[in-house]
Amino acid sequence: MHKNTIFANMIKRKIQQTLQELAATYPVVTISGPRQAGKTTLTKMVFPDYTYCNLEHPQTRLLAQQDPVSFFKQHPSPLIIDEIQHVPELLSYIQVKVDEKRENGQYILTGSQQLNVNSAITQSLAGRTALLTLLPFTIEEAAEASENKPSRDALLYGGFLPRIYDQHQQPGIAYRNYLQTYVERDVRQLLNLKDLQTFEKFLHLLAGRIGQIINLNSLANDTGVSATTISNWLSVLEASYIIYRLTPIYENLGKRLIKSPKLYFVETGLASFLLDIEEEKLIARDPLLGGLFENMIVIEALKHRLNLGMNPNLFFYRDSNRNEVDLILKKGRDLHPVEIKASMTWHNDFTKNIHRFHQLTNTNNPGGVVYGGELQFKTQDEVAVTGFEKFPKFLESL
Repeated sequence: MHKNTIFANMIKRKIQQTLQELAATYPVVTISGPRQAGKTTLTKMVFPDYTYCNLEHPQTRLLAQQDPVSFFKQHPSPLIIDEIQHVPELLSYIQVKVDEKRENGQYILTGSQQLNVNSAITQSLAGRTALLTLLPFTIEEAAEASENKPSRDALLYGGFLPRIYDQHQQPGIAYRNYLQTYVERDVRQLLNLKDLQTFEKFLHLLAGRIGQIINLNSLANDTGVSATTISNWLSVLEASYIIYRLTPIYENLGKRLIKSPKLYFVETGLASFLLDIEEEKLIARDPLLGGLFENMIVIEALKHRLNLGMNPNLFFYRDSNRNEVDLILKKGRDLHPVEIKASMTWHNDFTKNIHRFHQLTNTNNPGGVVYGGELQFKTQDEVAVTGFEKFPKFLESL
């Protein structure tokens, strides 16, 4: 299914051009994102002549903590520093150095925790660094990394982590290890977990609620902890790029609209693992197929925006009468409604929610429908219909 292991150095990530442009105009570029999204591979590929160090390495981290002056002498700029959140004190030294040298592209920093990285960056490097977020492969990148065109179910089961493609890993084993590593290392650094088993139960419950409105009280009752604890856990999961909360749009539409976000996983493969889907062939039979497919498309839209270095500007629409559109893409003042259907067969009624959205909101952008099949056309009223493989092209066309 996969190409040989040197592929990772050959695939040009969609974010690469944005990264190069920002490094040419800012002294520091900070790339955050989940573990194993490919941050190290990306930075080394784009900046092969830079000095490199990884603060995951105990000796490197100890030197950076105890003797920053010696650290920078041993690691001169231009410099890539991986996992900067381990020694945020280095940022003050970087601030001084970039102010003295006054050159762009001096430092490329990466980090895996939004809370730690963003708060430290805001304090030390405001105005000196550009911020980027790298998520795992896009649909197009995953296709390029595969010898055969990946099917809908293969992507939902196998996910988008580059390492799975690179190392020919079995998704079930890979995501089990990913989850265990995440819980042991990241969550325990950010939370005082007294009951790891309860937290793991919580993760499984979240996977069963993909694409649904987040209900803190319901999750609290099912998990056996307080709603406040649930809220805290969700914040940490989002800060660690495990989940994504899609917010509702309710500005200036004059309707009684839902104001709670919907829940998605950044990695569909992890969600499938948490749902105990042990084989690709079980995806099509799973009652949450629609939720998983919707998850993949929403995150694809998120990746598209982040790869351009832009704010997501992604929303959904739902009012008190349960009129709903799965995804709203906002560009300037324009709202582009998108319906998401896992079915591999096209049905004309897939556009009915978009038509209702037009009537309720007085917006007239045709929008689109992305579904599990391969057809690509426009309906009589100009709604763009696209199979999931071509959804990236639809995003680019807006």
